Amino acid sequence: MNGKKRIIRRLTDRLYGGINMSWPAVIIFAVSTAVLTAVFLIFPVFDGTSFRRMGVYLEAWIFFAVIIMSNCRKPLESAVKTFVFFLISQPLIYLFQVPFAGMGFGLFRYYGTWFIWTLLTFPMAYIGWYIRRKNWLSLLILLPVLVFLASESFSGFRMSYYHFPRLLITGVFCLAQILIYLYAFTDNTVKKAAGLAAAAAGLAVMLYIQPPVQINTAYFLPDSPVLSEDAGITVMEGADAEVWIRRTGEDSMIGIQASKLGKTEFVISDRGAEYHYLMEVYMDNNGHIQVDITPQE
Repeated sequence: MNGKKRIIRRLTDRLYGGINMSWPAVIIFAVSTAVLTAVFLIFPVFDGTSFRRMGVYLEAWIFFAVIIMSNCRKPLESAVKTFVFFLISQPLIYLFQVPFAGMGFGLFRYYGTWFIWTLLTFPMAYIGWYIRRKNWLSLLILLPVLVFLASESFSGFRMSYYHFPRLLITGVFCLAQILIYLYAFTDNTVKKAAGLAAAAAGLAVMLYIQPPVQINTAYFLPDSPVLSEDAGITVMEGADAEVWIRRTGEDSMIGIQASKLGKTEFVISDRGAEYHYLMEVYMDNNGHIQVDITPQE
């Protein structure tokens, strides 16, 4: 057991403090993650999977940001390098998709949300650098991240329970981050236990405020467009659901996967034509989960 602990400790020490996070390394890291994300977004085989979430949700980008922050020597260095990492990677994801998307450069209309997150990375990474201290302040800084990851992990496992193995990787990945961060950035059992308890309590509060949702279904669009095999879907960043083309032709359908209530804006591009929709997943007065899709001008 002690041997295994030493191996794990060597791995975490290497990942979170043993990498030379030079400027060339930051740039290469940014370009590489952008290429990988674009691949997951471009190829239909990844639709509805945990891999495609890398282009829509935050869990993978938290993982990347923590690696950069923990391998910087000063909080200002952490803020600048994390900011530049996002400033390079996020626009590149859209740029790499342009040749494969019917919207072309119109994809950049959805960059706004990620640009706001990019701006926020500067102060967040400055503060986040202090998780290296492995004290109670480190744990306090980590708490919002732990609660968020607990929520995403719960959603992933719940989805895989009802629709195995969808989002199983998301559930495992987010849970692994929680355990790794508590192991790497706390120095005793009390802090580790407190972090787990706080994450569980935060998740319980979130579930109480927003009831659990589990949707994985096919849906006909309200205006019944006849889609070709060249059709593609672009989902707005920060969306509360994933959407993909399930079937083309006369009976064109989309696939919907959601684990929370909320609104999702998406655009279908097909041979020069664009179809804009707003989808809302909500709970009706009888406590039933409903899906409403409205065409937009």
